[in-house]
Amino acid sequence: MGRAFAERFGRAGMNVVLADVEVPKLDEAVAALTAAGVPAIGVPTDVTDGEAIDRLRDAAIERFDKVHVLCNNAGVAGTGPSGGEFVTEPEWRWVLEVNLWGVIHGHRSFLPHMVGHGEGGHVVNTASMAGHFPGHSAYTASKFAVVGITEGLYYDHRLRAAGVGVSCLCPGWVNTAIVDSARNRPEWAAPKLGVEANELEAMMEAFVRDQIRSGMEPPAVADLVHDAIVSNTFWIFTDQNMVAGLEPRHRAITEGTNPPEREFGI
Repeated sequence: MGRAFAERFGRAGMNVVLADVEVPKLDEAVAALTAAGVPAIGVPTDVTDGEAIDRLRDAAIERFDKVHVLCNNAGVAGTGPSGGEFVTEPEWRWVLEVNLWGVIHGHRSFLPHMVGHGEGGHVVNTASMAGHFPGHSAYTASKFAVVGITEGLYYDHRLRAAGVGVSCLCPGWVNTAIVDSARNRPEWAAPKLGVEANELEAMMEAFVRDQIRSGMEPPAVADLVHDAIVSNTFWIFTDQNMVAGLEPRHRAITEGTNPPEREFGI
């Protein structure tokens, strides 16, 4: 999705700074953008490292003077065979460090600059519909947290006074490679040797892969993000059926009843 955002922003006439932990993919994206005439640079970045985010900010300012749009989009699914065990501590740490702390580092590093230059701007945080549907996973925990802090950021008077808008992107199924995010999993967070997926885990992975393959294409999501920035819209949803599916949970909360049965998950 990040590359699709960059391409859409480039078509809108924006300068683009891309960041990725996968340097070959980063170089490929930058080369494609520059070949299309888009002013673009790439900065290898591990979003779990606050100093790396600071270097990203500094590189953007050095090349283009000011940052007006910040997309905190890095994310990992964190799925892996557990043999039926509960979520491991390394899994919690890795997923939360990427999905949540990546956003936190982005806020800490970029927001003072965006407020300070006085030209307005916009922050887009990528959460997920998993940030609205409960699940006992590190991914769900990270996305619930991103939804919460993004909605809280929306009310920050400093951003409002500076003309900096906020959007929370909550995609449903999107045709990306997130299910294979373990390719970037650090060694310390890898599953124990010899642990294989049980039957239920294998079925769930097959279901998720099928849903992702049939999901929205990233350029369509990028169009929604671009339009939300232009219109200063907070919520960005890609699947209105999933949004409608939130109603039983919200009703149970307001009525103080037990959580309803789940019809689907993400």
